[in-house]
Amino acid sequence: MKSLDKPGSAPTFDSVAEFFAQALAIEIEAWERYGELADQMETHNNHVIADIFRKMAHIEGMHRDEIKRRAGDALVGGRPASFSWLAPEGPEAIDLGDVHYKMTPRQALMLARHNEERATRYFEAIAEAATDPEIKAFAQIMAEDERHHVVLVDQWLDKFDPDDPDWAEDLDPPVISE
Repeated sequence: MKSLDKPGSAPTFDSVAEFFAQALAIEIEAWERYGELADQMETHNNHVIADIFRKMAHIEGMHRDEIKRRAGDALVGGRPASFSWLAPEGPEAIDLGDVHYKMTPRQALMLARHNEERATRYFEAIAEAATDPEIKAFAQIMAEDERHHVVLVDQWLDKFDPDDPDWAEDLDPPVISE
């Protein structure tokens, strides 16, 4: 598979089953990552962000289940693909390095939006490069689903005021024991 970070590159698939297996892997990774991030935010008593990440995990879980439903018999055994990404993270998983325990709702949502946009571009590139009409059609549906997620995140963003410039100020920073 080629990386989407290079212009004009797109992953290609030998079968519809392979496409669905990868799409399922992407959604499982996103679902798991949002769950992990929600747990971390709970640990740091950042309950607003934990709730946002739990909502995103729920959305990704529903998307995962929808992929399984759409795949039907094409997804042998209902299993995701076993492979590693060319980049450190899959197209829809938040990079853990971008998360701060005091992050604001806008920051969390902007990370989610970034990843929904990446997933949209990912599936658009697959649809554009696909020679199999079934893969092309399913990739277009997946891209449209991801575009709807961007709109949803944008609606959430509208509910929050701009961030305070001192959002990261911490009067009691964590201490690392040696």
